[in-house]
Amino acid sequence: MKGNIARTIAAVAAGSLLAVASAGAATASTDGGKGSSNTQALAAQVLQMRDGLTKVAYAGDVAKTRADLDKLSPVLGDIAAGKRYQIQTETQKLGDLAQGRSVESSRLLADPTAKARQLPPLPVPIPSLPDLPGPLKIVSDLVKALLTAVTGILAGLLGGLPVPPLPVPPVPLPTP
Repeated sequence: MKGNIARTIAAVAAGSLLAVASAGAATASTDGGKGSSNTQALAAQVLQMRDGLTKVAYAGDVAKTRADLDKLSPVLGDIAAGKRYQIQTETQKLGDLAQGRSVESSRLLADPTAKARQLPPLPVPIPSLPDLPGPLKIVSDLVKALLTAVTGILAGLLGGLPVPPLPVPPVPLPTP
């Protein structure tokens, strides 16, 4: 009888310890905001998408830029919704603004004769990035603002860790 009670107490204690440990891992938060254990995975995904978009956009590849925008937009929508990932409210708002720029850029690349819509300003300073080359000139400002917003989202997701810089190639010298 004593053996059964001891085993029951040990099982309950082990179950409680496991529940507390897994709850702690599932709700590991960053300082000053809410976060989850999958925030690092999201940050890695967003960083990879940002860098891929930067490379194809500055290479002047319209088709790949549009494809990358189409892949990035749903991720930004998930960030903005705040349901799939538990992140800071400021990062959610920036995700919403970035998604708007992604959708608008993709729309303009699909129909270059379309008129661009006026979008609200970003709450982050936009660094001076070089303009996109020729075929992407129509969406240059939108994509530059999008890249800046995504970098701001990464800063929120990484919670104080340094954000890798944009892989922007050197600006080509004008030919005489």
